[in-house]
Amino acid sequence: MQLVDSHCHLDAAEFDADREQVIARARAAGVRRQVVPATAAAGWPKLREVCRAEPGLHPAYGLHPTFLAEHRPGHLTELEAWIVRERPPAIGECGLDFFVEGLDQVAQAHYFDGQLQLAREHGLPVVVHARRAVDAVIAAIRRAGNGSRLSGVVHSFSGSPEQARQLWQLGFMVGLGGPLTYERAQRLRRLAADMPLEFLLLETDAPDQPDADIRGQRNEPARLRRVLDVVAELRG
Repeated sequence: MQLVDSHCHLDAAEFDADREQVIARARAAGVRRQVVPATAAAGWPKLREVCRAEPGLHPAYGLHPTFLAEHRPGHLTELEAWIVRERPPAIGECGLDFFVEGLDQVAQAHYFDGQLQLAREHGLPVVVHARRAVDAVIAAIRRAGNGSRLSGVVHSFSGSPEQARQLWQLGFMVGLGGPLTYERAQRLRRLAADMPLEFLLLETDAPDQPDADIRGQRNEPARLRRVLDVVAELRG
């Protein structure tokens, strides 16, 4: 089986010492491709070089809401230039985060709406972060669609089944990863057991969100097999 880690920050500093070995372990586990989303404009050049160095690594360029302090209005213009020049498979990581205290929600919405507009204009899917903000993300997607359908994934989905259904109706998938492997995550596990498979993407969010077997350790894309095994078990 050839797997795709739909969300992995392989350009993160946590992988600088052993990135080649991490990629090799992923390949040995059957994880042949990885989507590597950006967080801030300053990291786009490194992300590009990391993905150019190995086959099967696909960069997504964007402005992550929790890195709000690093973003500037001109970065949206720069992002469009990167999209035109680099032709990435997606825009992201973008979205809204209402969990972290002190993050200006108006400013977050400015950058998120701007990236949704770029996605619509350039026909690209978006990789969306939605922490305690799923309803607001759904509303933003509806506004930005403007009569045409956007597409993408809400990664590390933690919302309700009804929110998931609304996203599917809008043409979006949900990404599930390490949190699904914890037995206490009953709502996520029920969603994984019952949802239509065509709307499910597997992810690790490495180096973050380790699965239950490596709790507290650095996550890496080879662990996607553990997520897959749990989904298979839940679905019988």
